[in-house]
Amino acid sequence: MKALNFRLVLFVFALIFGVVFSIPSLTQSESGKKITLGLDLQGGLHMLLGVKSDVAIESRTKSIAASVKYLFDDADIIYDDLRIAGEGVVTFELLDKDDVAKATALLRKEIPGTVLTHDGLKFTLKMTPEEIARTQKDAISQAVDTIRNRLNEFGLAEPTVAKQGEDKILVEVPGIKTQADEQRIRELIARAAHLQLMAVDEDRAARVGTMSPNEARSYGDVILPDVYNESQKYLLRAIPVLDGSMLTDAKVGFDQNNQPVINFTLNGQGAKIFGDFTAKAVGKRMAVVLDNKVYSAPVIRERIGGGRVQISGNFKLDEAHDLAIALRSGALLAPVYVMEKRSVGPSLGADNIKASSIALALGFILVVIFMILYYGMAGVIADVALVGNLFLILAIMSLFGATLTLPGMAGIVLTVGMAVDANVIINERIRELLHEGKSVAKAIEEGYDKAFTAILDANVTTLIAAVVLWAYGTGPLKGFALTMGIGILASMLTAIVGTHGIYQWLLPKIDRKRLGFWFGIKMEGKK
Repeated sequence: MKALNFRLVLFVFALIFGVVFSIPSLTQSESGKKITLGLDLQGGLHMLLGVKSDVAIESRTKSIAASVKYLFDDADIIYDDLRIAGEGVVTFELLDKDDVAKATALLRKEIPGTVLTHDGLKFTLKMTPEEIARTQKDAISQAVDTIRNRLNEFGLAEPTVAKQGEDKILVEVPGIKTQADEQRIRELIARAAHLQLMAVDEDRAARVGTMSPNEARSYGDVILPDVYNESQKYLLRAIPVLDGSMLTDAKVGFDQNNQPVINFTLNGQGAKIFGDFTAKAVGKRMAVVLDNKVYSAPVIRERIGGGRVQISGNFKLDEAHDLAIALRSGALLAPVYVMEKRSVGPSLGADNIKASSIALALGFILVVIFMILYYGMAGVIADVALVGNLFLILAIMSLFGATLTLPGMAGIVLTVGMAVDANVIINERIRELLHEGKSVAKAIEEGYDKAFTAILDANVTTLIAAVVLWAYGTGPLKGFALTMGIGILASMLTAIVGTHGIYQWLLPKIDRKRLGFWFGIKMEGKK
């Protein structure tokens, strides 16, 4: 009886594993994890977004003003008339000349990218041209990362989000088939999610109905509407108490009436600012503002510590969920708008799948026939390993919920050739050793030993290229790198360990007089 060896056991286990976990993907059953098809294979949503990077300057200016307020309050510097005086410009007035040196040193250290000038006690803090350019550039990069994070948190498989040109973003989302899903995705992408906690100007709040935006601006205020009633206006201090940059988490919860609410948590700095503000503003109102609309403006009853805040409103559960995702992933520094949109139909994907499947099947069949004709039973063993390799690729991709794209299918076709290449090298080494008169057992063992270094070097270098493509590539490149990388790792198991185990298991049956049958060569010699 032929003894089983650990290599054969490992290969059989890998083969069973590959077959079992590939079945959901091959049958497209509803149960079990399976491979997700990319936009080019199953259709979906394609959008080209523009970025209003100029708006990022306004957001940065507000952030600078809020930083000035926080720094001065923390350092006990007395100031007045802190306001935004233009694009990238913040002005304020100190009330004590002894604070001039202290304030100047503090701002120059803590707020880089600005120029500080003053005339007596009146100060102007202005962003440098380089800082303005950097802010606009960062707004685009930040938009790419934010949109990608939102789509990933939404649960979409392998969306493509990439910068295109200087100020455009390409977004491709596979599997979007209904108008409702498309609309929801568009809203999630485009939502600025700019959260601000703003103090209500209680001294002038009663006049908000008759006040113009310019008059409000002269007081350092801004007029914002209620999210559910545009006719209801709020007069708020233009410089926020704090903003969403200090938010660390946002989750959907339920209030006492079982209605969805958003509970969000502030970082240490935000919690301190929030706690200090609420302690000083007991009896006054503070507005929760999202994307320049007021969701609520409750009266502060006591100091609120812990950095926990709640947004309530007439949310639907899906709306609250999407809003929490937008808040967690961060606000867009600059708004985006749709420049081009089209739905990619599944018919194109069906054609691609058919053509790619034919290419894969044809390549596989030709390789299988060549190996059998040229190497005999050794070719059959290599083909068994090749089948195991394909099942392992599908199984691993299924388990991780990976997305298969058209370039990914090309990667699988390439892997077929690369996987069998290892066995070509091994079989040639075995043939050479048999010609030298080595016994079959010794030829097999030395053949694997001598071929291993060359195979390892080739696979490691190719794997490095696949990792680099995955790390720095986008979309199609990632799909190609993924399947190629998994295929290389799987081939090391099947083509080297697996076939070696099969040879060891079959060794008692290999007759030196029938080497033409076993290895495709004809020669005579001793066993």
